[in-house]
Amino acid sequence: MMKVQGDVAVGFPWKRATAVVVLSAAMLGLAGCAQMKALKSKVGGPSSDNAPAATVEKPVEMASTEGGREPSLAAIVNGDLQQGHYAVGEKALRQYLRQHPGDRSAQGMLRQLTSDPAQMLGSSSRTYVAQSGDSYSSLAARYLGDANLFLVLARYNGSTNPSLLRAGQTLRLPASAKNVASQGLVADSGSEASSDDTLIVRPSAVSDTESPTAKAARLQKESVALSSQGQKAQALARLGEALSLDPKLKPSGSEASSLRTQLLSSYHERAIVLYRDQQLDPAIALWDRVLAIDPSYEPATVYRARALELKKRLTQL
Repeated sequence: MMKVQGDVAVGFPWKRATAVVVLSAAMLGLAGCAQMKALKSKVGGPSSDNAPAATVEKPVEMASTEGGREPSLAAIVNGDLQQGHYAVGEKALRQYLRQHPGDRSAQGMLRQLTSDPAQMLGSSSRTYVAQSGDSYSSLAARYLGDANLFLVLARYNGSTNPSLLRAGQTLRLPASAKNVASQGLVADSGSEASSDDTLIVRPSAVSDTESPTAKAARLQKESVALSSQGQKAQALARLGEALSLDPKLKPSGSEASSLRTQLLSSYHERAIVLYRDQQLDPAIALWDRVLAIDPSYEPATVYRARALELKKRLTQL
């Protein structure tokens, strides 16, 4: 009696051999099809007779930025230069200037970054003790006539991180701002024409009798004027000075309110970078600054609490 195992008749060897051959051929055919599809996919050919051929494009060379997009000047200033990432910032500035060769603000930033600070500001200097609320931007605005000269002032003082300036720290200030004007970074008339002939507002001379509140309101007004001229980085720096003087300053309009939102967001993002690098004190200081301006800014509240907890754990190690 013939035994049956599965679908193959054991009693007839030739049938079993035929089944094996047929099965093997089928498997080889399937494998060949899969290999052909994979090969066609790699070379951009169609995966089926009716599918259109894929277009293979040469990759576009772009600056190495988040999302593959070209960085704005404000992003370079706030994200790299303010944090002391000078080498990265210089590379980004040069990439930016290849696309925007007439941008005088970017040219000035590159000059601040690559020139000798002593030659730009002069070797003659006087000492200054940093006060609470001071920053290199506010000091540059006060003593050099332009907040955007924070970078050369920071380098003049040997700072590798312009975002860090502590009360009580002794600084050098140039004896005269004439050397800065001679470099073409600050116009003697108190204003400067940009590459598109737009007038850039410079801080006017400040009376000794001007109150911090009045000065903050004036700086906010200048910030809005800069923003309307497309000078976003300068506008944010100017508003930062205003809010350093008076954190409770009310926005003067919708544009001032929008600038404030952008400024707080930039502070928060910078603080997160510092937090991830475990530079907890400056990160906490930035979140303190955000909350002094807007106590309801929830992301700053949450991350500040995390930073304080991490700092506590690290001190216990």
